[in-house]
Amino acid sequence: MEPRYTSDTLDQAVEALVFASDVPLRPDDVARAYGEVTGVEVEPGEVERAVGRLNGAYRQGGRAFRIQRWAGGLRMATVEEVHPFVRALFEQDQARRLSRSLLETLAVIAYKQPVTRPEVDHVRGVNSDYALRQLLERDFVAISGRGEGVGRPLLYATTDRFLDQFGLDGLGDLPTPREIDEILADPAFNRERASLLAELATPPTTDVEADA
Repeated sequence: MEPRYTSDTLDQAVEALVFASDVPLRPDDVARAYGEVTGVEVEPGEVERAVGRLNGAYRQGGRAFRIQRWAGGLRMATVEEVHPFVRALFEQDQARRLSRSLLETLAVIAYKQPVTRPEVDHVRGVNSDYALRQLLERDFVAISGRGEGVGRPLLYATTDRFLDQFGLDGLGDLPTPREIDEILADPAFNRERASLLAELATPPTTDVEADA
C-alpha cells in the first residue's frame, strides 16, 4: 500500500512552519496547516515523529539548533553550546533586559501563583507595584482573577510568554528548591552570577527603578 505522503514532504513542512513562526506552534496546528495544503490528514503524533527525524539530522550534521518544546508548542532554538555567541550578540539590548527586581518579582509569581500583590510584597520585603506594572506591560504576567480576601485583591500568574522566553514547556519544568540549592552550590554558577551582578551594577537608563 502506497504511503499517504512522503516523510520528506512532511519533514520539510514541519521545519518550514516552525522556523517561520514567531510563537511556539502546537503539533495539531502544524498538522492542520499540512492538511490544508496537501489535502492529506496527519496526526499530531506524526508531526512529533517528524520533529524527531529533523533533530536527528540536525545533530548528525552538527547544526547549532534543534526543534524544542517551549510553552506547550514547538520552536526552533539554538543548542546550549552556542549560547555564549548568541548572548554576545544581544547583550547590548539593554532596554529589554529584566532588572534584578523584576526577576525577583517574576520568580515569586512563578512559584506561588496565583498570588496577590501583598503576598509578593511580603516575600520580597518591598513594594512591588512598579515591578508588577513592568511585568504586565512586557506580558510576562497577567491578571488571572481575584482572591477571596478583603477587597478581593487581584491575582497574578505567569503567561505563555514567560514560558517561551525562559525555554520552558510548562510550569512543571521549573527547578525544584533542591535543584536550585544544587545550582547555587555550583562554582560555575557563582562565576556567572558574579558576572551578571557586575552588569546590573550599571542599570539601563530606560529602566529606572521606583522600588528599592
